[in-house]
Amino acid sequence: MAGHWLLARLGKRVLRPGGRELTERMLDAAMITDSDIVELAPGLGRTAQEIIRRGPRSYRGIDTDPAAVEHTNRRLGGAGTVTQADAANTGLPDASADIVFGEAMLTMQSDRAKLEMMTEAFRILKPGGRYVIHELGLTPDGLDDATKQEIQRALAKSIKVNARPLTSEEWRALLTRAGFTVREDTRFAPMRLLQPRRIIADEGISGALRFARNLMSMPEERSRVLGMRRTFHEHQKALTAVGIVAEKPR
Repeated sequence: MAGHWLLARLGKRVLRPGGRELTERMLDAAMITDSDIVELAPGLGRTAQEIIRRGPRSYRGIDTDPAAVEHTNRRLGGAGTVTQADAANTGLPDASADIVFGEAMLTMQSDRAKLEMMTEAFRILKPGGRYVIHELGLTPDGLDDATKQEIQRALAKSIKVNARPLTSEEWRALLTRAGFTVREDTRFAPMRLLQPRRIIADEGISGALRFARNLMSMPEERSRVLGMRRTFHEHQKALTAVGIVAEKPR
């Protein structure tokens, strides 16, 4: 089981590298009110609910996982719609969205697939529209290739997904290749997904206690989560969360 679904099974609801705090900062930067929003890979629908609370004109989610589609549609209760499709081929009309929002989904793709998804976001945005991402990053810019490869191998071993985080400079360069103009105000947050303080901040006291109880009662799953936490801690100086706003030129 991929690490993010394992954590969800154990009761972890916020699965973003920069936690709820960076998500809120990126939602503020997106300027959602009265806009047509597309969210790529909404997963469990936590961010989708936050988007709906901010009063968009419309909300549509795109996810490849039928269980996630069903879960999030149920969670939204008709306030928005999630459909099953690929983020690189959404099936949505050209220039139909004011904002495309995506979190922790590009990281899991190869650079070629990242670019394909960014290009699709560019296609469905209206001129002047905003593409807002919150992803796992590497720091500093100019990090050597050997260290990058070591981190990729460690992440793949612990979370069972071939995660390929990029430096801020590399994220921005890829967005530029897709046709976007990238704003200068890149946002960062520590990557502390499994640190107790972050878990409490993201899940609240009751959610953190639920997560802890489930960990204690499931030894096999606990072993995997502790392995993930060790990996994150071992590479904490090089891992970060990055939030970027890119615009489609008018």
